[in-house]
Amino acid sequence: MTKQHNTSPWAWIPTLYFAEGLPNVLVTVVSVTMYMQMGLTDTEIGLYTGWLQLPWVLKFIWSPFVDLYRTKRWWVTLMQVLLGASLAGVAFTLNTTWWFQGTMCCFFLMAFLSATHDVAADGYYMLELDEYQQSLFVGIRNTFYRIAVIFGQGVLISLAGLLQRYVSDVKAFTWSLIFYGLAALFIMLWLWHSYILPHAKADADRPSSVSQVCQGLKDTLVTFVTKVPFRSFCFVLLFLLFYRFPEALLSKMTATFLQRPVSEGGLGLSPIEFGVANGTVGLIGLLGGGIVGGWLASRDGLKRWLWPFVCAITLPDLVYVYMSYALPSNLVLISTCLFVEQFGYGLGFTALTLYMLYYSQGEYKTSHYALCTAISFLGLMLPGMASGWLKDLLGYQHFFVGVMAFCTITFIVTAFIKLDPTFGKKD
Repeated sequence: MTKQHNTSPWAWIPTLYFAEGLPNVLVTVVSVTMYMQMGLTDTEIGLYTGWLQLPWVLKFIWSPFVDLYRTKRWWVTLMQVLLGASLAGVAFTLNTTWWFQGTMCCFFLMAFLSATHDVAADGYYMLELDEYQQSLFVGIRNTFYRIAVIFGQGVLISLAGLLQRYVSDVKAFTWSLIFYGLAALFIMLWLWHSYILPHAKADADRPSSVSQVCQGLKDTLVTFVTKVPFRSFCFVLLFLLFYRFPEALLSKMTATFLQRPVSEGGLGLSPIEFGVANGTVGLIGLLGGGIVGGWLASRDGLKRWLWPFVCAITLPDLVYVYMSYALPSNLVLISTCLFVEQFGYGLGFTALTLYMLYYSQGEYKTSHYALCTAISFLGLMLPGMASGWLKDLLGYQHFFVGVMAFCTITFIVTAFIKLDPTFGKKD
């Protein structure tokens, strides 16, 4: 039975983007803490977990299949049930003698499924909502995406620490329990979205031949490059690659910095303290930043708030410089610093999301958005792989100072992009 088209976006946007964000944080962030607890060095963590981001970089290759075969709704629900299976695979392999190889394989599969889910979910979002609704709900979708991030790196890590207290600190077993629970959660999300997602009129079922799909890939790449003059495209490419360059360096090392002992230059937070600081206070900051960013952009347009958003995503990184030198032990102070950083990120990420939606307008919007996110992930992947080595070379203090210096790159690449002043504004 086909669902009515009057289903409120509030019924599915929060859960859809929670489901989009959770596998990503499990692969890119939670795995960092898990492998750290299992004995890997920061250099090993940065290198091995960095490779796990490759499917998000290459997803544009198979995005035409998602665009041209079946419906976005079908792809969303299929990926969610398969993600549940991959989570169960991590849980199972953790207690084997080949746990590292097994979990890496399952995480890579999870990354591939999650990347495909991203393509389908973002395409569905653009097909179901008009331009104004896209701008209005961008803060909500980013907020719930980041809630998933906070849930992963806050609640789940805290829960793992709590479980380790009651099972004689057997880390593999506790993480196995966590991932079995996550598998059950994804099955529930699959059931919910199978029921609630509207059947968008524009989301038509289009059976396609292999030749049509290959032609679609060719057309996608050509139109993506040629929709603006070549010089402007180069600026777009640089913006997508380097807008999050400081975040690329920070993303893995902040988790280890907060949890490594003081003797190694970290703050020595327990898993529970780490979870509280990120999952409670950080969540409040993120919620505020994401919602405020979406509201401001929908009221005045992205161009009006672009530079304040750029400042918001870069300047709060100063809190890590402060914490690496001061080494505060007060959880309230640490949480306040994380609040500032997360609020700024919520604002700043709004700009990137809206710009990718802006550039993806027109034919092949799903595939073009996938290309935008793939390029952005490449900008996260390569610096992230080297971040552990760089941190081990410089130490946390000099590493965070270097990150602040690299923030200038974000300002430079932003200065050259062009925007329609009316984009995102309500008519």
